[in-house]
Amino acid sequence: MTAPTTPGPALHLAAPSVALDLGGRTALVTGAAGGIGRACALRLAAAGAKVTAVDRDADGLDALAAHADGLAGALEPDVLDLTDLDAAEAAAAGADILVNNAGLQLVRPIEEFPPDVFHTVLTVMLEAPFRLIRGALPHMYAQGWGRIVNISSVHGLRASAFKSAYVAAKHGLEGLSKTAALEGAPHGVTSVCVNPSYVRTPLVERQIADQAAAHSVAAERVLTDVLLKDSAIKRLIEPEEVAEAVLYLCTPQASFITGTSLTLDGGWTAH
Repeated sequence: MTAPTTPGPALHLAAPSVALDLGGRTALVTGAAGGIGRACALRLAAAGAKVTAVDRDADGLDALAAHADGLAGALEPDVLDLTDLDAAEAAAAGADILVNNAGLQLVRPIEEFPPDVFHTVLTVMLEAPFRLIRGALPHMYAQGWGRIVNISSVHGLRASAFKSAYVAAKHGLEGLSKTAALEGAPHGVTSVCVNPSYVRTPLVERQIADQAAAHSVAAERVLTDVLLKDSAIKRLIEPEEVAEAVLYLCTPQASFITGTSLTLDGGWTAH
């Protein structure tokens, strides 16, 4: 008996390659001066992309640019505050690849959470990604190819107490990413969320101090008793590990991965 066949043309894949090549592609990475954004900008440039590294930290971008010397691609710093939404949208024009990474965090009970900070978090982490996607899509649609990678979080899938703004922004980003995937599919554009748990970044280091205050525990206990409590793998994930996942999602080989979330949480959500 012969195996049944599926309708439609056969898919002819390129030969597998260990080296993921983004030569000739342009990329924009937000929050690129440190942490996950820095690792993503360097990894995409190492794969041959011309990367625009966006951040409001000019000194951090200068250090990043110096570190990028000698990579296969190029890296251009762009000092930009993402609360300037018009400028954010304009900055994304012409990008083949968009990595929405910039974020901020404040740990407070809802009744004590400053409304102005809640507004700023939602502006930087949800409204700015919308404007960046809006700015990038015309070019992506015109060429029939594009990659949108939204750095979400395990908190885009789960909630934690005292993080109302961050959790709300990440849950919103998940919905935005899925909508972009559905609209972009006919145009060769994918949109995916990457959902790490706690990453070894300055943002997490600040969270440790905030969590210590919120839970009334010593700072040295926060990592093991709070941050990694629900993780099967008892360590922080490194920014470079997240960047490798982002790189793969930006390649032609990832053309069928869209409208979903890639969870890098050490088994947290397996519970």
